[in-house]
Amino acid sequence: MSDIEDELTAGYRRFRAEHWPTAHAEYEALAQGQKPHTLIVACSDSRADPALIFDAAPGQLFVVRNVANLVPPYEPDGRLHGVSAALEFGVKVLNVKRIVVMGHAHCGGVNAMLHGAPDSCADFVAPWVAQGTPVVQHVAETVAPDQLERAAEEAIVRLSIRNLRTFPWIAEREAKGELELSGLHFGIAEGALTVMTNKPRFEPLA
Repeated sequence: MSDIEDELTAGYRRFRAEHWPTAHAEYEALAQGQKPHTLIVACSDSRADPALIFDAAPGQLFVVRNVANLVPPYEPDGRLHGVSAALEFGVKVLNVKRIVVMGHAHCGGVNAMLHGAPDSCADFVAPWVAQGTPVVQHVAETVAPDQLERAAEEAIVRLSIRNLRTFPWIAEREAKGELELSGLHFGIAEGALTVMTNKPRFEPLA
């Protein structure tokens, strides 16, 4: 068994020994179905885990993770759209009350939008992050270099929020007050969240 498998097995054993004895009843109830209150679109980055950041219990969050927490626009063309499929299920079937897009500091996906994807990632990463490239290029023309990384990460959260509103069944529910959309940014080193408001830059979460 490899060292990685040893780490995973050890983690599983800690889960069974330390967590499961007090949580098994909760999991048994969840086996009957899930009713998460929030759908979170987050980056796949291993340093920004929504369940840890929000101290969420199983069943509370419906999490969609991808490179750079991107939401593509509504495009029901019969092709494979993993993010859109998760949104449709979360909104139409699970009836979540909130969608949160959470970006984070030092995002490799946003960096690829600014500087190009690695040559070894031309098949999928490059075309995926290309959808955000015009947005971050505009940011690069409007902010100081020392603010660029953070401003670009915030801009991608805003882009995903705008794209969420292109889904008619999201826009309709938001207009009726049945669904709330919000944007957040997680500072890895600080362990702190900032929130999107109507101001140009994200502000500390109260």
